[in-house]
Formats: sequence, C-alpha cells, structure tokens
Amino acid sequence: MTEEQLSLCRAFRVHCVDAPDGAKLGIARSVGSGELPLNGLRHPAAGDTTGWYIWAGPELSNDPEFFEPMHVRHLSERCPEIVKFLGLPPGWRFLKAREYEDVWYDPSLLNV
Repeated sequence: MTEEQLSLCRAFRVHCVDAPDGAKLGIARSVGSGELPLNGLRHPAAGDTTGWYIWAGPELSNDPEFFEPMHVRHLSERCPEIVKFLGLPPGWRFLKAREYEDVWYDPSLLNV
C-alpha cells in the first residue's frame, strides 16, 4: 500500500484493502487513451482478482470483451493517476476527470 492510498482511505474513514501487484483487475482498452472521465468500481475480490474494474469514458459497456485482465503492477505505467484509489475497499467507486475527483460508496457493488 502506498501512503497516498492510505491517506485517501483515512479521508473517507474506511479500512484500506490491498490490491497486490500480482493480483489482477479488469481494465478497458480505453484506459490510458486520454479519454475522460476515468471510472473505477470495486466488487469483492475473487480468486486472483482484486475486484477492481476500470474504464475511461462516460459509459460502462455490457460487452463481454470490454474488460481485459491486467496485473495491478502494470497500472502505474498505463494510468498512474488512479493508482491512489486502489486501496478503497469493495463497494467503493471513483470518477476522475482532470482536476475533478469524486469517490463514493455504492453498496450494490457488494451483491455480485
């Protein structure tokens, strides 16, 4: 966990949940393209995944090919500005567009 991740969790008064470098997340091909906003949501972890799904743009697609697996360690190369959100626990979401950031709890994410 980075200090930035711990600080963000403290700001929202939530327990940090690690997203280990060797674990996987789901990421859309649009992430890192410059398209905004950047979005993320976290379901409960399962197997070797973190529960994180990350995409760029206003819409989340239902296309089964929309997300591809990626190890957490590669996110800092592809989209470093969102690594700080990865300590948020399951049930949390974020949206980032330039200087605007929003973080909120969505209990529906826990019912997968």
